[in-house]
Amino acid sequence: MKSFKLITDPEAFQLMADETRRRIVYLLRAKERTVSQIAEELGLTPQAIYHHIRKLKEADMVEVAREERVDHFIETYYRATAEMFHLSHGKGGSSKYFEEETREALDAMSKLGLKVEMDPGLVTKVVDLVKGMKDPGHENPWVEKVNELEGTDFLAKQALIEYVNLATMSDADFEKFVKCYRELRKALHSAVVEPRLLAKKG
Repeated sequence: MKSFKLITDPEAFQLMADETRRRIVYLLRAKERTVSQIAEELGLTPQAIYHHIRKLKEADMVEVAREERVDHFIETYYRATAEMFHLSHGKGGSSKYFEEETREALDAMSKLGLKVEMDPGLVTKVVDLVKGMKDPGHENPWVEKVNELEGTDFLAKQALIEYVNLATMSDADFEKFVKCYRELRKALHSAVVEPRLLAKKG
């Protein structure tokens, strides 16, 4: 299994817009599983899971890890093809996928004790601002080289990509990045009810 995989295929964006497929990929990143095991964990039928697995295999996000003979049957174990997938905001990007991903992330902030006022335009604004920032997965030519390095920890590689991106970014691109980041913080700060709640608790 690779540590990192860049996804730019429009079909993959559509696949990952489905919550069940995202949950399957999440499970298969942690441990090899059979269709039956996945179905049991997600509370779905094996037939439904197999349908999703087939599509994820075609998109090269899931692969066969191994096969085992159990009595007269062959059990197939699947795994994700990478520990982390980066779906680039590049030309092949799906706005629908990123809007759903952003909405899910904003909703999840409530689990941290931060209530977000979901203004109709908030999701769109956040997506536009994130796209406006330099996307290292799509534009940074160092990403592939960094992820091919041997003897470097996965988390260290993520930090290295960020450092290289900042070190090689032009002044104009950096100013654009900072401006978008500042606007993103402003939008999120305004949407959060009692933004200092966590600070008070600490």
